[in-house]
Amino acid sequence: MLRIKRLYILIFKQFALLFIGTFFIALFVLMMQFVWRYIDVLIGKGLSIDVLAQFFWYMALMMVPQALPLAILLSSLITFGNLGESSELTAIKAAGISLMQTLKPLAFVVLLIAGASFYFQNNIGPMSNDKMAQLIEAMKHKSPELEIPEGVFYDGIPQCNIYVQEKNLDTGMLYGIMIYRMTGSYEDAAIILADSGRMQSTAEKKHLLLTLYSGEWFENMRSQELANSASVPYRRETFWKKDIVLDFDSEINLDNGGMGQRAQAKSLAQISHDMDSLKLQYDSIGRIYYREGKASYFDLPNLKRDDTLEVAAAVKDMVFDTLYQRMNVDKQRAVVNAAHAKVQQMATELEYKSLITSDGDSWIRQHLIEAINKFTLAFSCVIFFFIGAPLGAIIRKGGLGVPIIVSVLVFIIFYILDNTGFRMARSGIWTVAFGKGLATAVLTPLAVFITYKANNDSAVFNMDAYRNLFMRMFGLRLKRTVMGKEVIITDPDYAHDAAQLERISEEIKSYAHDHHLKSPPNVVKVFFRYQPDNEIERISEELEAVIEDLGNTRDKYILSHLSRYPVLAVKAHTRPFERRWLNVISAIIVPLGLFFYFRMWRFRLRLHKDLQDIDKNSKKIIKRIGSLNVKH
Repeated sequence: MLRIKRLYILIFKQFALLFIGTFFIALFVLMMQFVWRYIDVLIGKGLSIDVLAQFFWYMALMMVPQALPLAILLSSLITFGNLGESSELTAIKAAGISLMQTLKPLAFVVLLIAGASFYFQNNIGPMSNDKMAQLIEAMKHKSPELEIPEGVFYDGIPQCNIYVQEKNLDTGMLYGIMIYRMTGSYEDAAIILADSGRMQSTAEKKHLLLTLYSGEWFENMRSQELANSASVPYRRETFWKKDIVLDFDSEINLDNGGMGQRAQAKSLAQISHDMDSLKLQYDSIGRIYYREGKASYFDLPNLKRDDTLEVAAAVKDMVFDTLYQRMNVDKQRAVVNAAHAKVQQMATELEYKSLITSDGDSWIRQHLIEAINKFTLAFSCVIFFFIGAPLGAIIRKGGLGVPIIVSVLVFIIFYILDNTGFRMARSGIWTVAFGKGLATAVLTPLAVFITYKANNDSAVFNMDAYRNLFMRMFGLRLKRTVMGKEVIITDPDYAHDAAQLERISEEIKSYAHDHHLKSPPNVVKVFFRYQPDNEIERISEELEAVIEDLGNTRDKYILSHLSRYPVLAVKAHTRPFERRWLNVISAIIVPLGLFFYFRMWRFRLRLHKDLQDIDKNSKKIIKRIGSLNVKH
């Protein structure tokens, strides 16, 4: 028992060191991806060191739950890959300790990490996400002259909407400027047009100085309007150069209320509470819309849900064409226009109502996605461990080569599935549970399968086995190579081998004459009434025995011709599979059956050629053996 505890400590030490290193590497990679996403917010804003430190700190806190699964996958894969490569895993199994027993301590540690991941997402993650959203929003307003886009209105400055047709990033000049400045209500808006201008912050960072060139100023004088006057005075000013000071605090301020309405900035309890509130709110809106729809569309205030069929039957009995034809032309036109206006009004109302209800559905989906994400991301730590550790035990490759490649491939599959499910669930195409559970649902059976294979010492990732299977499937084969031996204990029995080759040649000729290998195979025999070809199997065994005995010769001529003997495929020309039911199924599935039928025909043709080559090669070897006997 003490030996097992020491083993657990040894494995835990290796895993812990690798986990710490891979965690920070994964965190760095994810942080760099996030930085490139917001690189335009950071560059050229004159941000201080403390602001950048806050940005990277909150970003690191946000990326911790995403870095944990990747770190567990890579560290467990390297740990057990190192144990397998150094044959320590073999020694552990030889001592009677199974792989599952070896995984127990690390599995317990991974469960603790998964719990810490869930706690982190539920408590620290929402706070860091909220602070990061505030910080990014504040940094966007740090230098608004850099944020103003071309061709659209920018409303990042309080009480102003600015439109810029073109801007020069090198000189900071803005061209084609249009400004809507709100001083009170929309009636008091000032409209400013200018050919060009420049915007810059004042020294105290509390105002913006907007210098405009060659423009006009239009403004309603609402404050000077007489109480009983219907006319509103306005003023128009033409200027060549004008300086406008706008109130704008460009300092970074994180104490402005936050972005708490976002689902990412809420804990599980807050999400549950807000989802109940949202459902109650939008359910009440839906009931109001339903009552309005009954009253307005059917004009029957007391209509019940079950009365819809009666209304439809009454409408069906009415002959609208007859009523319409009895009207005069003016009345018909008026009826059509009224109906068209009514339909447009209903369509507009329904579109507006659909926007409100779809927004509510979107908010509820976002909260539900974030709630499920807290569980799936923590559970992915466990899944990645039971993928990485057994894979390392199977592959038996440590270091940073093969493990990194395998880890990246697994993580890419997880990321694609998770991101696809997230986007589909967010848009409402898939249900939220299906979208967010897609990645874990796919990888969980994979983890179970790999763990089962590793625990049973399966060679599921033996590349040689897959290569041989591929070669057999497509009729490929390795070239026979017979090398001379440095030490020969027993010389070959040349007389017996020559007699054997002569008999094999006669049997080959008889076999080729009886089986008509050039003709296509019989469908019924190969798929439904299979009979083994014992004769060619016996010929192949006898030929291999002769080749093995003659391989002890010192004669280079015989050795070279032994290498020319083809390796016979003794079963591929008779049926696709060993089991009869598989042959029947492959015949029923037409495309698969055609593939195997032509594959068997190809093997029959190849066997015919191989038998001819064997006969020619045997004659040369027999002749060479005869010359050796003459010399002796």
